[in-house]
Amino acid sequence: MSLFETIYLWRYGQDIDKITQELEALRRLPREEFLRWQEKKKWEIAHYLYENNDFYRRHVGKKFPEHWKELPIVEKHHLQQDLHSLLSRPLRNEKLYINNTSGSSGHPLTFAKDYYTQARVWAAKALFARMHGIDYFNSLEAKFYGMPRAWLPYAIQKVKDRILRRERFVVFDLSDEVMDRWIERFRKKPFDYIYGYTSSIVLFARHCIARGIVLKEICPTLKVVIVTSETCSNQDRELIKKGFGLEARNEYGTADAGLIGYECSEGRIHLVEENLFIERDVEGNLLITDLFNKAFPLVRYKIGDMADFCESSCPCGLHMQTIEGLKGRTNDVAILKSGKRIPGLTFYYISRALLESSGILKEFIIRQTALDTFEFDVVSDKPLGTKEIEELKKTAEEYLESGLKIVVNQVDRIKRPTSGKIKHFYSEIADG
Repeated sequence: MSLFETIYLWRYGQDIDKITQELEALRRLPREEFLRWQEKKKWEIAHYLYENNDFYRRHVGKKFPEHWKELPIVEKHHLQQDLHSLLSRPLRNEKLYINNTSGSSGHPLTFAKDYYTQARVWAAKALFARMHGIDYFNSLEAKFYGMPRAWLPYAIQKVKDRILRRERFVVFDLSDEVMDRWIERFRKKPFDYIYGYTSSIVLFARHCIARGIVLKEICPTLKVVIVTSETCSNQDRELIKKGFGLEARNEYGTADAGLIGYECSEGRIHLVEENLFIERDVEGNLLITDLFNKAFPLVRYKIGDMADFCESSCPCGLHMQTIEGLKGRTNDVAILKSGKRIPGLTFYYISRALLESSGILKEFIIRQTALDTFEFDVVSDKPLGTKEIEELKKTAEEYLESGLKIVVNQVDRIKRPTSGKIKHFYSEIADG
């Protein structure tokens, strides 16, 4: 048992290793038997919350419905109120896992879980890591992430990192000098895997390529790169493979729902159906029901992402559904003057291919500042020429509509929020 698992068992009374075995047993069930188990669990949690959670009873109404889809959808704005008022009565005075979303979508949320529910998240992460040859609680992790600046949160994170065998590569400064020092750390330490934000990892991969280095050759213990929180495109994967000599695998989740999906060796993202019941509304928005969280009402919870599902079997042997098209956040939409709406990432990928062809681009983001205006904040080795900017305008009009204003801002670096996580497209205009 790892140091973390020992502390978790002593502090919260939850045996993560035993729970991991429970999840493994569920994975081995025939699909039909598993679905019967999941159906039973989703009704159990909905009934429990209706009986014990004042908010959820008011939200559902006087009569508990007979059909699942008659249960009202819970949205983030419903839960943005005093936490105590959202807790189930039997658990209000118990020790709970309290956390909050980063608010990168503009809608932060404080939520709660009982520690058994959180232990199931840890167990799912451990099984995901094991698929790629990683002992989650014992392997040495190179974590590309943000870091709190205030003294106490900083100290707490340092202790957590030590217990979980993580060494942090803080992504607030991505200068060449800093990344050169990162390379030296990989020469000296036997890291087992890399984990963190896609954009920062890709930028480091570019740096390794520019230095003529393949990271696995100087750190042969590395096994895999796990990317999280930000979209990882095929181009990103190719850069990671070239710069690190490693495959990139996706971890898909949110702070409030926990681990939602994980990518297997076949490149498919499996849903964590052992912990969550996941469905879509008529518009394709993902709805999450936490099958075990009795403390906080996450039933048919709209997390703000859109995706398609696939039921076909996977060569890796897992029977869980897979995500076939994660379409991004519902708020990452560009609204044009004509009223046309397009996913912001579409514009990002169109522009990226063009800007990268110059060979000087490091990274960029797009901000929509008016219905007809898009601003590019670009980090590159030298200024973009008139030719590249004109081509960018031409491409934008071709794919979107005519009359757009394209502004290119040459910047020294992309400003990251305190979490360290960035989005590729930001809409700075109000909908409607």
